[in-house]
Amino acid sequence: MTAEQKAGFIDARGLRCPLPVLKARKAIKALPAGGILKIIATDPAAPLDFQHFCNTQGHELVEVRDDDGELHFTIRRGA
Repeated sequence: MTAEQKAGFIDARGLRCPLPVLKARKAIKALPAGGILKIIATDPAAPLDFQHFCNTQGHELVEVRDDDGELHFTIRRGA
């Protein structure tokens, strides 16, 4: 499997809760265990939402970065 097949990306800028997490839930299902999903969002509630999503679904929130209001998330899919 190539690196591209093990990774996904979502542009959720401008979307409000719960849409970024709902899009992430759908996208991460298409990835194999250990696959990486990257998300860009602008909703200020997104860090808390994604932390909760990862904790309850068994995924790892690898990185959260605020780039001048654009929030960048990296999630590794659990088993």
